[in-house]
Parts: sequence; C-alpha cells; structure tokens
Amino acid sequence: MSRLLLCTDIDRTLIPNGSQPESEMARMLFSNFVSLPQVTLVYVTGRHQQLVEQAIEEYQLPQANFVIGDVGSTIYKITDTHWQYLDEWEENINHDWHGQSTNDLHTLLVNIQGLKRQEQSKQNTHKLSYYVTLNQDHQRLIEKMKLVLQKHDIAANFIWSIDEQANIGLLDVLPDSAGKCQAIEFLIQYLGYEYHDTVFAGDSGNDLCVMSSAIPSVLVANADESIKKQAIQQAQNNHQDNTIYIAQGGFMNMNGNYSAGILEGVVHYIPLAEQWIRDSNE
Repeated sequence: MSRLLLCTDIDRTLIPNGSQPESEMARMLFSNFVSLPQVTLVYVTGRHQQLVEQAIEEYQLPQANFVIGDVGSTIYKITDTHWQYLDEWEENINHDWHGQSTNDLHTLLVNIQGLKRQEQSKQNTHKLSYYVTLNQDHQRLIEKMKLVLQKHDIAANFIWSIDEQANIGLLDVLPDSAGKCQAIEFLIQYLGYEYHDTVFAGDSGNDLCVMSSAIPSVLVANADESIKKQAIQQAQNNHQDNTIYIAQGGFMNMNGNYSAGILEGVVHYIPLAEQWIRDSNE
C-alpha cells in the first residue's frame, strides 16, 4: 500500500477537549504524519465550516484536504485556506427530500413535543438540528418524526448524539443518503480509493454508523465505555468484527487517547505506516 485516506472526527477524537489526558507530543506526531504526500486527511465532524476553522486555529491542527461537515451533510475540498463545496455531494443527497427545505421539514415536525430547534448557525440546506433533553425517550421521538416525514414521502436519516459538556441530546435530521458513513463512502469512490487504504477514527455516538460498516475504524481510548460496547456489538451484528479496533495505548509509549489513538489505529490496519510515522518525525 502506498497511500492512505485518513478520516477523523475532531472533538474528543483529534483535539483533547475531553476529561482524559493527552499524550505529550501526540498532536505533533499526528501533524507531521498527515503532512506526508501519501496521506490525504479528511475531517469528519458535526461542526460547520466556521467552527472547524476555529478548532484548527485554537488547537493548531493541520489543514485537512477535505472536510465532511455538519454530521455528513456537507463535503468541502480545501486548497490552502479556500473551501470549495462539492456540488456532486449535494446532487447525490438532494433527491431524498424532493426539494423540501429544512424549514419545510420543521413545519411538519413542529407539533412533536420534546424537540427544541437549535440555533440557525447549526442548520443548513440538508441538516435540521434539534436539542432533546436527556430524560426524553429519543428513540420514540425518532419514530414519531419518521412517521410524519414518511407521510410526505421524505426519506430521512436521524443522527443521535450527546453533548456531554452541555448535558443535552443532539438530534440531527438529514437526507436518508447523507451521514458520516455515506459521505466517507462517497469520498472513497470520488477520489478512487479502496476500503483497505482508508481508516476512520472517532469517539462518539454519531460515529457508530462508520464503526459498524466495512470502513476500517478505530475508537480512540478515551471514548466512553458505553460507546465502545455499542461499537463492538453493532460491528458484530453487521459481521464487521475485523473493521473495528479500540485503541489500548502503548504505541510509541503513548496512552491511546485522542491523536495517539488515531495513530495507533492506523498502524493496526497498516503496519507499514509505523515507519511513515517515525520517518516523518525524524
């Protein structure tokens, strides 16, 4: 293998904004590694463009080649600091809503109790986002929403996750053909990669769709134990046991949290990459 499509979540996967410690030098090792010409870096995140740029600046992250943003409802190609939206992706997902806007969908869902629409900055053409209190039965909410939208011939993908810092549930409504997993699969094909030269890294509930797919994936060691159990169970259910790896720590004397876990996972799938990592940091 001579190249790698490295796709990684940002919050609590690459950047250390969780409670667990970050290994010293891990982010520098990561940055040097992804600067190699054989590595194409993709950020896969719930953040929109402005918040991704903010994270890059605040945490001194390397610039990605592509950004899958808004939990998989947008894809951008990055050249220097120029963000170019991939119109091909919008064309790919647009048919699911038959021209309906997020405002149209919200109007249909407005009478469902327990949904609080998120700020306008967190909405986009193909992403309708709500806050849900953690004492709500989110699965029941999703079933109600699904029934309403199906009556109007709208095919939707519902993404549930938890903002642990704010102690609130996040529920995103996307076109059925959109999402982190679908967007990564689109990029694999769009760029001419194969699954075996792709690695995804994540830590949270909205990463589970990728973790249980055929895409080689790593859960960083700092991921919540419940997410680790769900990831293993879902991968087993989908007969994808060989495409899920949970970072343990120990690689290059690091703890497996955040970027250390990403590198550990890459080497698990692609042993040759260990030499790339060491060479890029000499």
